[in-house]
Amino acid sequence: MKLATVLTPLSTANLRMAAQCGVEGIVLRYPGTDLAVLNKSVAEIESYGLKVCAIEGYLPIEKIKIGQDHDGAEVASVHQLLRNMGQIDIPVLCYNFMAGSDWVRTQVDAVERGGAKVTAFRLADAQRAISLNARETDRSTRMSAPQLWDNLQKFLEQTIPVAESTGVTMCMHPDDPPLDEFLGKARIMNSVENFERLVRLVPSPRNAICFCLGTFATMELDVIDAIRRLGQHIQYVHFRDARGTRADFVETFHDNGPTDMPAVVRTLREVGFTGSMRPDHVPQMEGEDDGEPGYTMLGRLFAFGYMRGLLHATA
Repeated sequence: MKLATVLTPLSTANLRMAAQCGVEGIVLRYPGTDLAVLNKSVAEIESYGLKVCAIEGYLPIEKIKIGQDHDGAEVASVHQLLRNMGQIDIPVLCYNFMAGSDWVRTQVDAVERGGAKVTAFRLADAQRAISLNARETDRSTRMSAPQLWDNLQKFLEQTIPVAESTGVTMCMHPDDPPLDEFLGKARIMNSVENFERLVRLVPSPRNAICFCLGTFATMELDVIDAIRRLGQHIQYVHFRDARGTRADFVETFHDNGPTDMPAVVRTLREVGFTGSMRPDHVPQMEGEDDGEPGYTMLGRLFAFGYMRGLLHATA
């Protein structure tokens, strides 16, 4: 397994600290379709002895999700990105299929150990805010689970052959939170069974899974069993933890949640996972109140050390 990270911002200081902490891989946000722009970022990162291991976030696929990419522009952008990634050997493209939103939280300053701040979600609070600040979701914007599955299958049928030709693995991230519906739109990447269905839609080593540990934990299931069931399809890991249920949870320090983290790493080894694993959302620590919740640096440094210790202890 390789320790990886996203860096916010992708600054000289953060790149140096990541390299000093033993990080091997850097995760980039969507860079657009210009190969020169991607090459420039890759060259900068490699100058610190690091490699770009994945691209994720802000992908142009919102119309694809709701079946309205009528001119094929979004699909064409994803295909060009895959070709660019293949040309410079970036192995993983991580995406999600949450229609109408990305990951959602209703609180960004819940108190964790020692007064650190973490993000939290309460469905009741989200529903209250929606009822106070917005009209009832128009039926024309609703999306059923069968519609989402149809749109996903079409996207995969169009895209997995390109991924295969470029050597890039498409890794689906679970819905966060893993509800059955949110904002009038169904959610489908919210159970082990649905991830098993995902990899059956278009069978290919390039149609794979991002195992976001914290999201699977809030599905209220046996995380170790989930890793064993999904096995070889897990090709990328987001490492974090959360306490609670899919409708009411709070994130934690990586070593302070309900999940047996050493057992997670051991089980990932057992199923043959050798890819990149990155800390996901981290607590905001002392002096970081102005930072982006979940993506500040001090909690990430703590996570690097904890994760390296687990990797060494389970080798």
